[in-house]
Amino acid sequence: MEFNENKGGKPFSASPFVLMFRLPRRLWLAWRHRVQSQKVLARLSDAQLKDIGLTSEDVKRFR
Repeated sequence: MEFNENKGGKPFSASPFVLMFRLPRRLWLAWRHRVQSQKVLARLSDAQLKDIGLTSEDVKRFR
């Protein structure tokens, strides 16, 4: 086996600067998805909410 075939994998392949911005970006994206979901749910009628097992009070409570 050659030297280059027996190398261990790099556990931290991304630079520290990339890692420093990755978590805040993921948190921001998760927050944006929640806000968008809340807006869509707020526009649904009571009958549509009942079809997916929610009430209008459930939607108001999670704002």
